[in-house]
Parts: sequence; C-alpha cells; structure tokens
Amino acid sequence: MTGYIAAAFCAAITFLNIFSLALTAWRCRVRREPLAGRMKAAGLENHAPPVSIVRPLCGLETFSEQTLRSTFELDHPDYEVLFCVQKKTDPIIPLVEKLLAEQPEGRGRLLIGDDPISSNPKLNNCVKGWQAAKHPWVVLSDSNVLAPKDYLQKMLVRFGHDVGLVCSPPLGVAPEGAGAWLECAFLNSYQARWQFTSDALGMGYAQGKSMMWRREIVDRAGGIGALASEIAEDAASTKLVRAAGMKVTLVDRPFDQPLGKRGLLAVYRRQTRWARLRRASFSHLYAAEIFSTSVPAILVGAFAARELGFSPWAAAAAVAALWVIPEALVNQRLRWPATWRSPIAFLLRDLLFPIIWIDGWLGDDFEWMGNPMTVRETADKTLDRAA
Repeated sequence: MTGYIAAAFCAAITFLNIFSLALTAWRCRVRREPLAGRMKAAGLENHAPPVSIVRPLCGLETFSEQTLRSTFELDHPDYEVLFCVQKKTDPIIPLVEKLLAEQPEGRGRLLIGDDPISSNPKLNNCVKGWQAAKHPWVVLSDSNVLAPKDYLQKMLVRFGHDVGLVCSPPLGVAPEGAGAWLECAFLNSYQARWQFTSDALGMGYAQGKSMMWRREIVDRAGGIGALASEIAEDAASTKLVRAAGMKVTLVDRPFDQPLGKRGLLAVYRRQTRWARLRRASFSHLYAAEIFSTSVPAILVGAFAARELGFSPWAAAAAVAALWVIPEALVNQRLRWPATWRSPIAFLLRDLLFPIIWIDGWLGDDFEWMGNPMTVRETADKTLDRAA
C-alpha cells in the first residue's frame, strides 16, 4: 500500500509540473491580435495615455547603457523618464547625464537624494521619482530591464476595469557561462513559469522588475509609503492591490534582462535572498514550494519503485526525464534561451532548491547592493496578524 501511495503522490506532483508548463506555454504564446485593437478592447479612453517611468539606479552594471538607452527608444508619443539615484557619487550618474544630453526633447530627468521611508533602499530611492511623476500611469522599472519599443503598450493592454497593477517577471537572456545558465533556469522556466501559471489561474503576484500602476490606487492608500508595509515592495504591492478589490496581472510575455556572466555563488545568494523574502510575505505558499521542483518527485518515485519491486534507479531516471524534457520543450516553444546545457541546469537548480528552501526558513538577514537588510520585521507582522 505504501508503494502505491508514494507512486500516486509522485504522479500527482509530476502532473502538476507538466500542467504548469503547458499553461505557461499557452499564457505566453505569441498573440496574433493587433496590439492597438487589444488596447481599445481593454477600455482605455486614450489608446496612448501619457506615462511616467521611474527607474531607480544604483551603480554601473555591464548592460547599463543598453538597458537605460532603451527607455528613450519606446514607440509611445507621450512619456517621461525619471532616473533616481541616492548618492551624488554614484558611478551611474555620468552615463545618465550622457543619455539625457542626447535627448533633444528633454524627455528625461535625473533626481538625486534619499527618502528613508522604509528599510528597503530601492523603495526609498523611488520616492522622489513617484512624487515628481506628472502622469496618472506610473511605471517602476528596474535598471537592468531591457525595454522593447512597445514596452508601455504591452503593459497598458493588460489593464481592464478590475486590474490595478500590471507587471513582468524578468526573462534571463544573453547568458555567458555556467552561472548565467543556472540563473536562466531559475528566472525563466521556473520562477516566471510559476508566476504566469498563477496569473492564468487569476491569482497574479507583483514582480518588482517592471510594475505599471494606476497611480490613483497607490495615492488612495496613502501614497508610495504604503509600499513600505512589507520588506519587498512587490509583496506590498500585491497586498495593496488586492485590498483595493482589484487584481495584479502580468504582461503577455516577460521582458528581457541581459545577464552576461554570473558567478555561481552570486546566483545562490540571490536565490536565498528571494527565498527569505517570499517566506516572510507569503509563508503559506512558500511552504508548498518544496514540491515545485523534481527532487521530491524523484526520491518518492524511486521509493515507490523499490516498494513495488522495480528498479529505483530506473524509476528515478524516468521521473527526472518527465520533469526536464517538458521544461526544455517549453523553453524552445517560447523561444526562451535554451541549449543542450539547459536540462543540466534544470537538474542543478532542482538539487540546489531544497537547500535554498531550508535556508529561507532558517535565515532572516541578507545584504542587497551593499545594504544590510532583514525580513524579521515583516515576519513578526505576519505572526501578529495571524494571532
């Protein structure tokens, strides 16, 4: 009996994995409907409303010129760009000044200063941009996001009467080396996949890389300071929008984040940081994450095979194949970065995931961009609300 129960459990979580991949392939499919027609169907009074783009910056990165320049190459008639920097000595400033000088229409501005409204330095950096924004639609866009020409339209088209916030998870592109391919395995067909699955089921979660707001929703909640209710502004955004009786949704397809070279240790630290943030804000969902990668299925499948008189090694190999092959096929189908290395990266990611998941439960403190931070306060608030 134990063997049959284990086999059923293995089959159930394997089916869920394949279902999520299929749903993501459908959700992120290339759409044939004209974008202009879809924007009209979204109920926007103006098909090209003015938009403010707030880009918080901290330090010079490998692809900074490429990503920041893309902000000025959008196919949208009326938008402003507000670059936000906390320190006058930040090395990104000369690049920003160079890009601003190339814009004859004066579309962009550089804002320098810090508004310490929270323990989140990114949010503190955004405050001045949010307050200076002139338009009713505001985008908070990370510095390492590459904006396509229809960046704003692709977010605007997802707004309906019940949508308060449209986001995009990052799609890792241009990977160089083993660390970057591992980063792709985490970002693309794992994290983005589960976000699009949740969105397709009507339970979208905010992702801080690109967030387009109906400004009125944040202003009604007391302004951008309302996003300080959680250590991560995207978790606070999800809860704020839902509290307003509206929902978060995602763009049709994720926007690119060029990776270049990535160190394995840096990838691991980034994932443990995000794990701690997810655990602090959505602990009930975080608890189930351990079943979202292949290791539990492989172990349970091998155990079931042994109990039922079959080779546990053959069963483990078969279960592993049922997890990595569909994932590789979906990457190819969606034209996301994929090579022969990808299945290896998927398995390495899944082997690391239980360690990261446990770390997420045990750790509270981390460092982001040189800033020491902790999720302890958020976790305490969650416990207080539960009590």
